Amino acid sequence: MSIKALYIPHGGGPMPLLGEPGHADLVTYLRGLEAEIGRPSAIVVVSAHWEESTPTITANPHPELYFDYYGFPPETYEYSYPAPGSADLVDRLATSLGEAGLEPRLDASRGFDHGMFVPLMLMYPDASIPVVQVSLIDGLDASAHVELGEALRPAISNDMLVLGSGMSFHNMGAFGAGEDEGNRLFDEWLEATCTAEMDEASRRSALVGWESAPAARYNHPREEHLVPLHVCYGIGGGAATRTFDGMAVGSRVAAYSWE
Repeated sequence: MSIKALYIPHGGGPMPLLGEPGHADLVTYLRGLEAEIGRPSAIVVVSAHWEESTPTITANPHPELYFDYYGFPPETYEYSYPAPGSADLVDRLATSLGEAGLEPRLDASRGFDHGMFVPLMLMYPDASIPVVQVSLIDGLDASAHVELGEALRPAISNDMLVLGSGMSFHNMGAFGAGEDEGNRLFDEWLEATCTAEMDEASRRSALVGWESAPAARYNHPREEHLVPLHVCYGIGGGAATRTFDGMAVGSRVAAYSWE
């Protein structure tokens, strides 16, 4: 397997792990990924649920889980996903970011958030693959997150996976209402922009200028669930393959793969 950057929807909180019907398509997709892409040697996760002033890397060799949701059944606060960290990978990521002028920081105390452990409990349930998380950057500037992906690229070796964990539709007030015109228009724009054959200056410009897309702010009132896609694009640097086209919590969402 060559280097792969995969942007996925991770669903609503722990609901994909609870058998919630609105996540059935997504759960089937995530559970089928190992058969499709194999087992990477290590995974770098860029989650919508971690923002810092400078790119920050988990540096605990045995991170606990960070239950960054509320109001769910008691068992959802007892999950375990004891994936190890990787000091070597942390060093490589920090070096690569530093050489790009991004001033990375290491965090030895933060645990894995649900943007990491929910999808990975479905994708690789044995928790044996080393995982390191990298934060988003405060301000959520799209161009900065493309540059973050480009800065990470030299540290990502063959047989690794970068997982951009977010949601291609993330309007909390519209979840459960069913696919609508705004959802459809942005979804069609995102698919065309990520997958069409075009020169990369045009693709990059369109992704950086995503707010000009049809129904952009309806789909993403706040863009923390979208910019992990920009990181994946920065790593991949070309056209993506749409690998999931389904429903989650009542709205159409998609996944994209770069390699």
